[in-house]
Amino acid sequence: MKRREFLQSSMAMAATAALPTLAGAEEGSPGNQKGMEKSQVKSYRKLGKTAITMSDISFGAGKLPAASMILRAIDQGMNYFDTAPDYGNSETLIGEAMTRFKQRDKIYIASKYCSPQPYPGHLPVGTPKADYIAAVDASLKRMNLDYLDVVFVHAIGEKAPSAEEEQKRLLDDNMLDATETLKKAGKVRYLAVSSHGPNNLEPLLTTAVTSGHFDLIMTAFNFMKFPKLPDIIQTAAEHGVGVIAMKTLAGAKESHVEAGNAVFEHAAFRWVLQHPQVAGLVVTIKTVDDLNLYLQASGTPFTAADQRALDQYAALYGQSYCRTGCGDCMESCPQGVDIANILRYQMYFEDYGDEKRAMQSYAALANPAAPCLNCQEPTCTAACDHGLPVAHKLQAAHRTLSFASVA
Repeated sequence: MKRREFLQSSMAMAATAALPTLAGAEEGSPGNQKGMEKSQVKSYRKLGKTAITMSDISFGAGKLPAASMILRAIDQGMNYFDTAPDYGNSETLIGEAMTRFKQRDKIYIASKYCSPQPYPGHLPVGTPKADYIAAVDASLKRMNLDYLDVVFVHAIGEKAPSAEEEQKRLLDDNMLDATETLKKAGKVRYLAVSSHGPNNLEPLLTTAVTSGHFDLIMTAFNFMKFPKLPDIIQTAAEHGVGVIAMKTLAGAKESHVEAGNAVFEHAAFRWVLQHPQVAGLVVTIKTVDDLNLYLQASGTPFTAADQRALDQYAALYGQSYCRTGCGDCMESCPQGVDIANILRYQMYFEDYGDEKRAMQSYAALANPAAPCLNCQEPTCTAACDHGLPVAHKLQAAHRTLSFASVA
């Protein structure tokens, strides 16, 4: 795909992104987005030992379309907003909203130790203390804020091949010193870490929880995979470390899976929120319909009908969804192809409608999937315990995510 074709395609897909996604839903059904009534947050939960009590369903601003969406979400009860310098113009749009919203103490805003380059812009290990401070100052300026409620060491375990290497970034003395300076200056309240793997998600989060440095963690968590995470979030609760969930829609492959009166999105959110250690979840919100649909699940219990909806989704997509945070196949490729991150970027492109970010992130990878086009012995496929055609998916991802045309 050439750049002009990519931009034209992105515009066309963006135009369809706001259309109803619950295909076939009847007027008045739980999943009908046409004419959907305004929804409200019904539940707020304490976030560890912090002074934050957050809306159980909260705003992920990675694809923020306009400042007005922030104001609308606040009006509907959302009070926790997650952004980053490398989320496009998200921080700038939040800044526009903050010029109109004058009750700063009523909401919580989290950002990341990042530079404003295309994702991922995470500050690497060894970044000078002054650069960490400058990154926060720049975020505050873009958002017209005096302070951040939370600053994250973001996406720990995304790139490094070993827990030891990423642990250096997690516990970087320069970062910790900068955080203390920022806290004393009143510019940051809490330090956090996030991870969607695929490298050593569990040991890195355990280190963060037990280190005493972090006030909260945000982790990929959904009904499809994460057998060890319940133990980690329990450990977090015992240490007073707050837990926020992300990637809760298990790839968001479809939005029309219904079983009886259960809607998939509601079922997926309720599954996560039934864990009492989880204070809330962050989900990307791009449209008013997203906001109203998602908030219908706030403060509601997980039911047998919800489980049937999740089972139906798993049956449909269990052999096509690359489990976020899994990483079981990562050491199977003799070429060192960055399998899990490539398939996550493909998910951003295909399922999240985030084409530009996916292609930019893929272009920045040190080990893309080009070798997969001519691979004669795809050991990655055999390494997947979930039956995914990994080699085929990598070939398709390379063709989709490459800016230049490929054979």
